[in-house]
Amino acid sequence: MMYLKVFLVGGLICVVGQLLILFTNLTSARILVAFVTAGVILTALGLYQPLVDWAGAGATVPLTGFGYSLANGVKEAVQEKGILGALTGGVSATAGGIAAAVTFGYLASVLFTPKTKS
Repeated sequence: MMYLKVFLVGGLICVVGQLLILFTNLTSARILVAFVTAGVILTALGLYQPLVDWAGAGATVPLTGFGYSLANGVKEAVQEKGILGALTGGVSATAGGIAAAVTFGYLASVLFTPKTKS
């Protein structure tokens, strides 16, 4: 049953992104930023944690989950280090994901030749 929950929640988040691509003039970059920001805002309001508890990876793997991780990292760091944690908590909580994105992005750029869309 958990696989079904993960698939449904992750799929619905992706459907929202696809609908934004199809029916708005938003660029992909703006949609990505909107998803991360939505994850942060929903976490700050306490609305994203129940979704994570219910759907697990279906809620934490998409970009809204990255916003969730940033917000939780900041919250924990502020509790430990005070206001300075607001600047360091998000990056330290998501360092593994950031490092993987940079590493694999670099490898993809070395291995493949980019082409413009026509």
